[in-house]
Amino acid sequence: MTEKIIDGKKVSAEIREKIKKFGDLLKEESGRTPGLAVVLVGENPASQVYVRNKIEKTKEVGFKSIEHKLDENVTEEKLLSVVNELNNDENVQGILVQLPLPKHINADLVLDTIKPVKDVDGFHAENVGKLWSGLNALVPCTPLGCSILLKKLNPDLSGKNAVIIGRSNIVGKPMAALLLGMNATVTIAHSRTKNIEQIVKSADVLVAAVGIPEMVKGNWVKKGAIIIDVGINRIERDGKKILVGDVDYNECFENSSKITPVPGGVGPMTIACLLLNTLFTSYEQFGISPINLSDIFE
Repeated sequence: MTEKIIDGKKVSAEIREKIKKFGDLLKEESGRTPGLAVVLVGENPASQVYVRNKIEKTKEVGFKSIEHKLDENVTEEKLLSVVNELNNDENVQGILVQLPLPKHINADLVLDTIKPVKDVDGFHAENVGKLWSGLNALVPCTPLGCSILLKKLNPDLSGKNAVIIGRSNIVGKPMAALLLGMNATVTIAHSRTKNIEQIVKSADVLVAAVGIPEMVKGNWVKKGAIIIDVGINRIERDGKKILVGDVDYNECFENSSKITPVPGGVGPMTIACLLLNTLFTSYEQFGISPINLSDIFE
């Protein structure tokens, strides 16, 4: 039964290995090392864990890691100043401002202050517009990771029904653009969607990114569906705190043809794709012939 499980840890490790290989080639050709800057505001425990993991993986592939820690009460003006310094720093090819930001800061303004070419999170309006227009763009890391997992399975999605639960700018909307680019017929369901169970039952590919623990039940899923579970929810069960997805894994496993576990599915792909975006934009910024996903997976 393990052949049903989509192993994001394994695929992400393969990607990081390729990133290191192409990064080393880039260093030889350009004499420069890609630099990834992470800006962390405040003491959010989850954000601190994410940032620590990102820094660790950045160093593992041989990139420079630059970290800026700012106080929870930092002014928006000061944060924008830090972003602009990084925009103008030739040693920095990628900038990531860790979300969420404190409520007194306009996150959209901060993200749109990052130079589009350094926007390795893919959240800048220019990159969003390019993605929806079918142009080359830096793509948000989690949906990019999901699309890579789907491509690794080699499903022909032409004409297949793909359902996304969730309409966030971080996952749902960019995932829809990527699936359209794979010629799927895409439906986005959300909190106001009626008859959501019936819509999910039509899915050949289901991407769950709604943030509700184990929302999708086994009888919602049609036989043979591919399930990509983006959710990471911490719940208490039998007196223990555990991580679960937006899909009831045990119930949905039987009907699925392939399914991502939580943890170990989509999560590891997000950081791998952050480094992938940093690699792609470094080639561009160093004036070296660009590479793309097909080069990584050839």
